[in-house]
Amino acid sequence: MAIQTPLLIVSPFSCQEITKKFSRKDTFTPIDPLALVPKCKSLRDLKQIQAFSIKTQMQNDIFFMSKLINFCTKNPTPAFMYHAHLLFDKIPQPDIVLFNFLARGYARSDTPLNAFVLFLKILTLDVVPDFYTFPSLLKACAGAEALEEGKQLHCLLIKYGLNSDIYVLPALMNMYIECKDNGSARRVFDRIADPCVVTYNAIIMGYVRSSEPNEALSLFRELHVKKIKPSDVTILGVVSSCALLGSLGFGKWVHEYVKKNGFDQYVKVNTTLIDMYAKCGSLADAISVFESMPYRDTQAWSAMIMAYAIHGSARCAITLFQEMQNTQVNPDGITFLGLLYACNHSGLIEEGFRFFNSMKENYRIVPGVKHYGCMLDSLARAGRLTDAFKFLTELPIPPTLLLWRTLLAACSIHGNVDLGKLVLERIFELDKSHSGDYVIFSNMCARAGKWEEVNYIWKLMKERGIKKIPGCSSVEVNNVLHEFFSGEVTRIEHRELHQEVDKLIEKLKLVGYVPDTSIAFHPGLKDEDKEATLRYHSEKLAITFGLLNSPPGKTIHVVKNLRICGDCHSAAKFISLIFKRNIIIRDLHRFHHFEGGNCSCGDFW
Repeated sequence: MAIQTPLLIVSPFSCQEITKKFSRKDTFTPIDPLALVPKCKSLRDLKQIQAFSIKTQMQNDIFFMSKLINFCTKNPTPAFMYHAHLLFDKIPQPDIVLFNFLARGYARSDTPLNAFVLFLKILTLDVVPDFYTFPSLLKACAGAEALEEGKQLHCLLIKYGLNSDIYVLPALMNMYIECKDNGSARRVFDRIADPCVVTYNAIIMGYVRSSEPNEALSLFRELHVKKIKPSDVTILGVVSSCALLGSLGFGKWVHEYVKKNGFDQYVKVNTTLIDMYAKCGSLADAISVFESMPYRDTQAWSAMIMAYAIHGSARCAITLFQEMQNTQVNPDGITFLGLLYACNHSGLIEEGFRFFNSMKENYRIVPGVKHYGCMLDSLARAGRLTDAFKFLTELPIPPTLLLWRTLLAACSIHGNVDLGKLVLERIFELDKSHSGDYVIFSNMCARAGKWEEVNYIWKLMKERGIKKIPGCSSVEVNNVLHEFFSGEVTRIEHRELHQEVDKLIEKLKLVGYVPDTSIAFHPGLKDEDKEATLRYHSEKLAITFGLLNSPPGKTIHVVKNLRICGDCHSAAKFISLIFKRNIIIRDLHRFHHFEGGNCSCGDFW
């Protein structure tokens, strides 16, 4: 390795002092390079100290080299990690401590699997790994989603007798979770005789990240029964699980638990509560948490702006952003995503572009795919499909599936079959497995009377083995979530519920409801069957169940796995009118607040 050897290069930290000491022979005091390492501000500074160490015959001192390597790995940029690797390779007999420094650095870098090159080297040198070694290597596997390498590490853990170590097990579970193997992660957890809160946190957060909130909440209840004291990380996982489920009742219980046990002192917990209440349909509770916070960081402001956005309160989101600016809190990409989302769902195209340009020019924030998606959706929702297509094709990044699907949905809304067909071809170049793409284009063609295209699409789905994702809606009654699938009649209670839906639809028709059968098409479906297909959509089943099993006047909260269809949207408005109920539906994209025959979206969704 080529090393810079000049000793007295001017450095911003202390080389002038070194020069001064060498020039005054009568007061010369030896310089300790170790004392200079923490003062480094750049790789150039570190190399000057390394040069000085060569002059003073310290380049072979293991302790000194470990300090240099450790400094490099604290800032694991490619340049620092490359230099650390060079230093390590120059050591004839490295010990496990030196390797652990490098492994930790690589685990946090953009090239985590480089740690395994060094790991193979130390194994050939008969260096024995310890319980500090494996967490970093497992984290490297997690970062690279390298499941096979992770499994091999698991075998080594067993070989070295470290498969029960409390420091290693959370990293092992996290590796499996990040590699999307929750089954193996759970098996690791279940073999732990006496799991502590750290291991509980690892598996709970893993379930949250993989959108399995019921499993996460089940583990929290188990932890609670065992009287293991949760940490703030546990609470973050539990609150996030409530948000995923849309379970307002349990979310409020958790909030009381948070206040009772002092977890409301954590800004992140309060921020997650804001997000939870917003996603569970209670904007008022989200506002209450936000206003009670003594300190609000960027994430807290952003969460509240996003809460207003998904509930269709664009003006409130913009006003809150202005307050954020007045308090001198710097916005980030999430803040602007909330603003763009708010403008998008309220038809404020010009204001949305103003925020988009301000984000880039005034705050130097590089737009991500979601930012571009909001701007594309703003144009497309407004019917400016040509402008939207031009915007998409001129992006500085390659258009992603998310962006093409956004444009396809807009083509369906505005009935532009020709552009929709072009967009579908682009989507199929990237992915042919998503059933929603086929269904959207098929429905678009059906409404336009292009039956040959419709039959072709359904035939294509059959040939490719594509199954339509069933609509699923859940409603919370007495703190219990009840789940319904479109057309489901597998149990007696479902058949009884269908009869109640039939009665409900007849009442709606008396006040002007007309089923939109144009969206109900399937090859071989007769006209008289189209209305029946619409009637038993999961949203209607969930709302009817809520009406039957909750007291008059109580708000009905429904969570839908897909975008709400136009017919269910229309029916929900009539239900809110004749039953004098507020109905809140969270679909895949936003919230709809139905009250007195109107929806908060203003039919712009």
